[in-house]
Amino acid sequence: MVLDPEIKAQLNQYLGLMEGDVHIQVCAGEDQVSKEMLELMDELVGMSSRIKVEKADLPRTPSFSVNRPGENTGIAFAGIPLGHEFTSLVLALLQVSGRAPKVEQDVIDQIKSIQGEYRFESYISLSCHNCPDVVQALNLMSVLNPGISHTMIDGAVFKEEAESKEVMAVPSVYLNGAFFGGGRMTIDEILAKIGATRDDSELFDKKPYDVLVVGGGPAGASAAIYAARKGIRTGILAERFGGQVMDTVGIENFISTKYTEGPKLAASLEEHVKEYNVDVMKLQRAVRLDKSDFIEVELENGAVLKSKTVILSTGARWRNVGVPGEAEFKNKGVAYCPHCDGPLFAGKHVAVIGGGNSGIEAAIDLAGITSHVTVLEFAPELKADAVLQDRLYSLPNVTVHKNVQTKEITGTDKVNGISYIERDTGAEKHVELEGVFVQIGLVPNTDWLPDHIERTRFGEVVVNNHGATSLPGVFAAGDCTNSPYKQIIISMGSGATAALGAFDYLIRH
Repeated sequence: MVLDPEIKAQLNQYLGLMEGDVHIQVCAGEDQVSKEMLELMDELVGMSSRIKVEKADLPRTPSFSVNRPGENTGIAFAGIPLGHEFTSLVLALLQVSGRAPKVEQDVIDQIKSIQGEYRFESYISLSCHNCPDVVQALNLMSVLNPGISHTMIDGAVFKEEAESKEVMAVPSVYLNGAFFGGGRMTIDEILAKIGATRDDSELFDKKPYDVLVVGGGPAGASAAIYAARKGIRTGILAERFGGQVMDTVGIENFISTKYTEGPKLAASLEEHVKEYNVDVMKLQRAVRLDKSDFIEVELENGAVLKSKTVILSTGARWRNVGVPGEAEFKNKGVAYCPHCDGPLFAGKHVAVIGGGNSGIEAAIDLAGITSHVTVLEFAPELKADAVLQDRLYSLPNVTVHKNVQTKEITGTDKVNGISYIERDTGAEKHVELEGVFVQIGLVPNTDWLPDHIERTRFGEVVVNNHGATSLPGVFAAGDCTNSPYKQIIISMGSGATAALGAFDYLIRH
């Protein structure tokens, strides 16, 4: 049995939503994955009379395609889509059966209008929480447009193929045989990248808002909801809804919820915001803020949005080490997500830069996958919690170097080592390895703001207990501020505070 009873019960419930027949073509060999794939096919057939399975020759073995009767939809899975990809399998079955996708009509129109042949292949890991968004987006595009096809490829199953293309980070997407992009991509970002037509003209003719929220993470979503509940004109713009939460795997400290995952929480945030009268503007980057009669926020496309108040909730991004080799070898051995990319370094020697909680958690996780982990910490002592340090030092395949400064990440076409300097002696050392995971914290997304908005030396926006900044009418919340603790639940609270502060400002002015 491939599916455990709980997953099988969930799948059985989902399959009841199928609206038409689905024909699955499977190509299997004698290997263990093929045998498990055939078992999965038997279980699917046993759960729904709408599913038919037949053997076929496909480009990869083992693999299977999901089709309408008599029609090839172009959706294929080279590997068994369980783990984080279970939802990708469910949605493929439902959408191919005719069930309408839950996306905006303008997105559907964009996909259908694409001309030409687009053959997508995505290399993924079943432990990657970023991969399903990409897989599901490309599958949906394949369902809606006959000129588009997509194959999900499990890098652990097709290891030689992945290594031949030097796939060292997931998801890695190829289009018509050439590298297309890596990392998490929303369907909007994919469409923009291939040049699909999107009408942004309405952004140039927006009426002024009472509250404009810049950023769509937990702080921004909370602020938008609290503002909209006051009955005032509210807008929210974001490059991607969910922000940094989208890159978070397990969340166990969100009070009232024992466990959830970042993408799931981000989807809930967006769904909750859309329950209110909020003008949501996605895939938009703010580049300038100024104040005249209104507070003006200029977007990357040149549109200028006006509002009586603005709430900054732009969050933060991974901090770079800033040494030679880091940018050159990104996705070629330099990685930032041990959960997503760790499996690609199975049996190899890797380094983790950073001795805080995130760095030591990464080292512990990677020690169970790789042959050896070298930890580099700039400070004289690790900063991680004692319980994490105890666990780290109990592992036999971990080496810790403290009080060292990373000098260079070396390589030719991919990473082959790292050089560091011992800060107490000045001696330079080099370690040969094949991967480097950077885990040195976050930097706030505030470099686009004017100088007259006060910030700390780290770039964090300084706010008072009402969420107000030094510029009247401008408020801020979440990880872009000088809040001492960067936590989801604290960001949500600060978003609510900023919205209430903005509402109070509107009443008084």
